Amino acid sequence: MSRHFPPAISRLISALGKLPGIGRKGSQRLAYYILGQDDEFARELSAAISNARDQIHLCPICCDLTETDPCEICSSTQRDRTRICVVESPRDIASLERIQEYNGLYHVLHGAISPMQDIGPEQIKLKELLIRLQESDQITEVILATNPTVEGEATALYIARLLKGTGIKTTRLAHGIPMGSDLEYADEVTLMRAFIGRQDI
Repeated sequence: MSRHFPPAISRLISALGKLPGIGRKGSQRLAYYILGQDDEFARELSAAISNARDQIHLCPICCDLTETDPCEICSSTQRDRTRICVVESPRDIASLERIQEYNGLYHVLHGAISPMQDIGPEQIKLKELLIRLQESDQITEVILATNPTVEGEATALYIARLLKGTGIKTTRLAHGIPMGSDLEYADEVTLMRAFIGRQDI
């Protein structure tokens, strides 16, 4: 017989269960952990979530999550402004920055083309990338670092076709990242080898 939770706990469990990778048991554990802490912890957690929601927005240039306009990477004078690395998620930038191999700019698509889920090119930040490339005469290479999934590959090929004939070199991250995995979970050595071994497409 399943446990009957008080309504307030049920709502908390339900809300936590909407987080990615958190199942029913995980959301129950988190709920009881939160309820077992002092009031200060709950206030800090609530304030941190509210503050992030209020302060964080998309960079008007690269579409990464930021508190400043433009973001820290786009405004840096130390970055190589001739290359843009295209990723699916803001989390991927954090993964690539860990390896300290790449010093160029980024562009975040916020997704990948997926006809099965009714996600087309217009549902991701592709138009923003194309406008950015048209407005800059500095960019000589676009590195496609979408995830090695069916959707990621389809997105990379679509972008490569769009850029064919523009004079911009288009490369794709190579060896080391297995098909079906996410950049977020790749270790530094795997990412470094993939980055160094990127190929023309």
